[in-house]
Amino acid sequence: MTNFQVYKKTLIFSVLMFIVDLFILLIIAGLAILGFVIMDKVNNKALIGLVVGLVVGIILTILIDIFILNRMKAAQISMMTMGVVDNKLPDKPLKEGFTLLKGRFGRITGFYFITHAIKGIFRQIGRGIERVGSAVGGDVGEGVASAVNSAIQILIGYMCDCCMGWILYRKNVNGFKAGCEGAVIFFKHGKTLIRNVGRIFGIGFLSFAVIGGAFFGISYLIFNQFPALFDTLAKEIVEFSTRNNANLPDALKDPKILSLIASGIIGVVVWGMLHSILIRPFILVGVLRNFMAAGIKDMPTEKDFDTLAAKSPKFAKLQSKI
Repeated sequence: MTNFQVYKKTLIFSVLMFIVDLFILLIIAGLAILGFVIMDKVNNKALIGLVVGLVVGIILTILIDIFILNRMKAAQISMMTMGVVDNKLPDKPLKEGFTLLKGRFGRITGFYFITHAIKGIFRQIGRGIERVGSAVGGDVGEGVASAVNSAIQILIGYMCDCCMGWILYRKNVNGFKAGCEGAVIFFKHGKTLIRNVGRIFGIGFLSFAVIGGAFFGISYLIFNQFPALFDTLAKEIVEFSTRNNANLPDALKDPKILSLIASGIIGVVVWGMLHSILIRPFILVGVLRNFMAAGIKDMPTEKDFDTLAAKSPKFAKLQSKI
């Protein structure tokens, strides 16, 4: 199967996750607006109501992420892994994906715990690069180190998904051992896998310009139809600043700039949703194919574990749980 064929057959998971993400966005926006309106009418403290609504929305978002989105993502990665390794997928990948994970909530939670630990191991690379940049000295050295580190952090997200694919692939192996194998694959074949950075950033920048720009413009046009909303918000910010002697930027007290900021936030949020749900999975299939091929061709050994453990205390801690 080609990367696009695997992506197309597993796209149903992405669509479902997008629906859930849209529901989450509506919950957050709805609670924020509800808090804003209620507190504005009750005691003219609309800003506090807005913050309370956002906090409640974020808490609900975390719960939905743990109990729903994590399962969807694990099911999708399991099917992607099957597609790139076995070169075939069942006729109903959605049903098969959830069937494989049925009754395994604890195991799925364990997968995320292990990949979280692996993320900590990978981040050591970034910190090492930042130290090198600081040693070189000057703005140039630190700037280059920061840019490279940012690229690595984005790559780490893909590598953690690949590690989850590997853990799911090695279903008959202890999860911590499979997680260690995933980390070893990255470190042993980093030069090969890091070649994906160009594709990741190229497609990411294009989707940001098109999707983010479009929704920024749409949001701004909509907000222009409700000027009173931002007049009230600006007034609340001014009163809050005066009451608490807070030195807030003048931009936050201007209704027009506030509408621009809100439009920008929505543009970025919607881009993040659409990119992660519709664009990122396509990139992930290609990265996952390279990752799985490298691991299967050169299966990690205990000697590899010991070598990496000597370099990374975090890996040694993960290895100790095998």
